[in-house]
Amino acid sequence: MVRPSDKLQSSDILRLQSRLKEARTQPNVKLAFKDGRVVDGAITFVERLGTGRLINVDREFSLDFSIYDLREVSY
Repeated sequence: MVRPSDKLQSSDILRLQSRLKEARTQPNVKLAFKDGRVVDGAITFVERLGTGRLINVDREFSLDFSIYDLREVSY
C-alpha cells in the first residue's frame, strides 16, 4: 500500500524514524501530532510498518500512532 506524502519530505520521515528508534528505550516520550495534540508516555515502535503505540500508565491511556501523523518526537 502506498501512502500519500502529506507534504512531508523523506528527510523528515527519516528524522522522525530515527528519533522514534531512540525513544523506544526512554521511560517518557512526548509525541506532538500534526492535528495539535501532544501526549506523553512510553512507546513501542515497529520500524518496518511505521506504526507504534504510546502508553501512559498513570492516566491509564494508550494511543496507536503512525509516523505520518507525527510532527515531533521529544524525550
